[in-house]
Amino acid sequence: MQNDDKSYTMKITDTQLTKRYYQALLERDPQYLGVFYAGITSTGIVCLSTCRARKPKPQNVQFYSNLQDAIKAGFRPCKIGRPTEHGHSAPELVKQALKLLQGSDEKRLSDADLRHHHLSPEAIRRWFKQHYKMTFQAYQRMLRINQAMNELKQGESATHAALNNGYESLSGFSYTFKKLTGKSPMTSNSNNMIYIDRFTTPLGPMFICATEQGICLLEFTDRRMLEREFTDLQKRLKTTIIAGQPPLIEQAKQQIGDYFSGTLQQFDLPLHTPGSDFQNMVWQELQQIPYGQTRSYKQQAQHIGRPQSVRAVANANGMNRIAIIIPCHRVIGSNGSLTGYAGGLARKKWLLEHESNSSSNSDAGNKTT
Repeated sequence: MQNDDKSYTMKITDTQLTKRYYQALLERDPQYLGVFYAGITSTGIVCLSTCRARKPKPQNVQFYSNLQDAIKAGFRPCKIGRPTEHGHSAPELVKQALKLLQGSDEKRLSDADLRHHHLSPEAIRRWFKQHYKMTFQAYQRMLRINQAMNELKQGESATHAALNNGYESLSGFSYTFKKLTGKSPMTSNSNNMIYIDRFTTPLGPMFICATEQGICLLEFTDRRMLEREFTDLQKRLKTTIIAGQPPLIEQAKQQIGDYFSGTLQQFDLPLHTPGSDFQNMVWQELQQIPYGQTRSYKQQAQHIGRPQSVRAVANANGMNRIAIIIPCHRVIGSNGSLTGYAGGLARKKWLLEHESNSSSNSDAGNKTT
């Protein structure tokens, strides 16, 4: 994956915004969980809004919109608040809203419904815009369409799918369905959709996408050029991305969780990797790099029988859409330097150290048994 680790950082400089964030930091306000990251210049750590650590003076705080920017600026994660693990988990009011949505017969919640349950629509909307790049209302529409598509796949009529998912008319359902998927419910091939979900890891949140054929994308949500990847994927597969949690995505999330816990070293997941023959050859070779080991771009080129194609191999690595599972983080410079990783060099360093430590522990355990 390409190196998008720029030297600049996105520090928040708006005075009114920083005042609001500082007050939220003092009050440990959970509504701002993951909305900002506070870099404390006096201690060199970065905290969440809910952090229990001693509160700094206003002049000793710098605010960032995402954790990666704070780390680039030289701050290290707070051991009390653990922002790498908790910064992007949903705050309580979002969890309550999702629970209400799950129990709603109409499969939709209006702003009035949220206020009736003492939940702030503005705070929920802000969180969804920050983490899903859409409003809570748009998220609800995606879920309803996703459920309707599953029902159409099972042979239900368009009318049944519309009424069963909170639409008052077939025309309204057809309009929304076509707007989101590009096809009418009567002509849609629901087997050809790309489903997307978001989940949290110790290194921050990730997006995961899957088709019926396999996992087709796994990226950190702050990966630069991510929107271009989504656009390219939809163009190559001639379909649309919609929110959904098919069994394959749940299986992948479980395996990725096991990977981060150090209990899984080899993924067993079907992959869907649209690309050129050369790109797929490079991506397949990436999966042959043993866990806990690294190779240079030159060595990769030699392994595929193209010793003169080092630059082309590097470019193909940079086009990999499936982080960690296709382990492009295991490719380093010929001099041993950490080069080229879209998730940021700090994450690449963490992944390599994690695998090295887990591999060493596994070897030690095997020797004692």
